[in-house]
Amino acid sequence: MSLRYSLFLGCKIPYFTPQFETSTRRVMAELEVELVDLEFNCCGYPMRHLYFSSYLLAAARALATSEAQDLDMMTPCKCCFGNFKRAQFLLSDNPALMEEVNAELAKEGLNYAGRCNVQHMESVLYHDVGLERLEEKVVRPFSGLNLAVMYGCHALRPSKMTGFDHPYEPTIVDQLAEVTGAVSVPWVGKLQCCGGPLKGKNDELALAMIRARLRECRDDGAEVLVVDCPYSQIQSDWAYDLVEPKDSREFVQGSILYPQLLGLALGIPPEELELELNTPDCSYLLSFLVPQEPEEAEAAG
Repeated sequence: MSLRYSLFLGCKIPYFTPQFETSTRRVMAELEVELVDLEFNCCGYPMRHLYFSSYLLAAARALATSEAQDLDMMTPCKCCFGNFKRAQFLLSDNPALMEEVNAELAKEGLNYAGRCNVQHMESVLYHDVGLERLEEKVVRPFSGLNLAVMYGCHALRPSKMTGFDHPYEPTIVDQLAEVTGAVSVPWVGKLQCCGGPLKGKNDELALAMIRARLRECRDDGAEVLVVDCPYSQIQSDWAYDLVEPKDSREFVQGSILYPQLLGLALGIPPEELELELNTPDCSYLLSFLVPQEPEEAEAAG
């Protein structure tokens, strides 16, 4: 079955977490999932609480752009995913609003009909690629690695809008993480916020929130925090940049983006996943990978 999606990166990934884009593209290529680049605008999230009509128009324009190419959309950003899902829910529930938005889109020759199915990257991996296919593709599983996954706020709630997973007892990301051979440990901050929405508004509280997450997952037995949203990675990098070396022992060893974790298990070289752009650079994870057989190492070399 051929899998093909438009790729919506959003605003944060290209500038703040380019390794998220690199690793997503590389993993999807390895899995033979085609990603199509279109001329997208912002998802509209920054305007949602400032000028509601502009938010809806921005979201609908991106969706209509994908629909014009008969493509469903995939995004690695949990914020963009939740934002699009909210816009789709609101437009489907209000014909007058849909008509108003389409009147503006018509000026560009676009029309939003509600056909575009928006999925987060992990939804594509779980539902469309499937766990069985992922297991077949894993060539260097992790051994002895305990990790903590963080689901992010925008994918789980409001659940009637996003439909990503159970809002209070989600399992999708845990299952995807364990496909790599690692163990996803239960921990208290799993469904909590990283503090990203507060950065720039209340930096003290934003920093305290991500530091709490990094301590909690360490206290509950994880070696690494696995995130799947640029905001969470930005927050983690910020916390590690500011922490004193003596205090870093209170934190988990680092955070890694899910496509980087999966990419390592798929046998993709670390440099092709840009692990060095994470803070810390996550190279310590290589010691948890099952060693390659001599013939495999020779072929890879």
